[in-house]
Amino acid sequence: MTQKSPSSNQYKLGLKLISPYKIPKVSSSVWQLLNTFVPYVAIWFLMVYAIQFSWWYVLPLSILAAGFTVRLFIIFHDCGHGAFFKSKAWNDTVGIFFGILTFTPYYRWHHAHLIHHRTAGNLDKRGVGDVWTLTVEEFNKLPKGRKLFYRIYRNPFIMFGLGAVLIFLITNRFTRKDFSRRERISVYVTNLGIVAVAVGISLLIGFKSYLLIQIPVIYFASASGVLLFYLQHQFPDVHWYRDEEWDYSTVAITGASYLKLPKILQWFSGNIGFHHIHHLSSKIPNYKLEKCHTENDLFVQVEPVTFKKSLKSLNLRLWDEVNQRLVTFKQANV
Repeated sequence: MTQKSPSSNQYKLGLKLISPYKIPKVSSSVWQLLNTFVPYVAIWFLMVYAIQFSWWYVLPLSILAAGFTVRLFIIFHDCGHGAFFKSKAWNDTVGIFFGILTFTPYYRWHHAHLIHHRTAGNLDKRGVGDVWTLTVEEFNKLPKGRKLFYRIYRNPFIMFGLGAVLIFLITNRFTRKDFSRRERISVYVTNLGIVAVAVGISLLIGFKSYLLIQIPVIYFASASGVLLFYLQHQFPDVHWYRDEEWDYSTVAITGASYLKLPKILQWFSGNIGFHHIHHLSSKIPNYKLEKCHTENDLFVQVEPVTFKKSLKSLNLRLWDEVNQRLVTFKQANV
């Protein structure tokens, strides 16, 4: 017997269910800082030592360091939502510092990310803090050159390879005319922090050695981070809506995935695979997401995106409004 999907009213009940999980626990937050930042620094010391012998000794360590960089980013992310500490000052201080370590300007990134939370799954409000996605009709109306550009952009090797690292290394370094004063300062402070760290380490081990360590770390971390973000909102059963039908609580559950990862990857990704819970309330600290999911039947009913499903997701390119689903270029017959 097929289980019926919860109604939109049931999803709204989820807003009540999550209330007990919103309050951060200082001891848990401090422990997560320690079990993430301390190993990250320790691995850097190991890489600095290893590069004296061979860069090939550094490479496997850089993959491990990238895993901890993703965890740093999750804490950075929670701080921006005001979810990691009760104190705004502590959230901002830790967030800005971890933003420097993850090459991401704190206030600028979170401005776009908060817009993403308010518009995720809304077909009429795409374009800020999301993955560029066209409808089949929109794609068909594009000139040939733009169609080619979109195809290149949506290619996994570009999106998760070259594109991901360019965002963190290059795009995040610049301001735009539409940035607020605080966003601009955020970019400048982050850039100065990155330069200060780079100069400090380079004075100890040399600039070349610094680059040989830092670039692989940021490459693996950025590729992993962008892939995670993609799978959180681009999967076979995702539901997106036009503005008049869009509902925050419904789209949180149907428009954000429950990405079921192996425990070790779940740990490194800071439980962000419970993205349906996170979108229902961004105030829940990452270390409470799994508890919230498992203790409430409404959330347990959500079908997970497994490894097999995630592979299928990589071929999805366009939103088919007729059939209400993401499709491949082949399925769209374009």
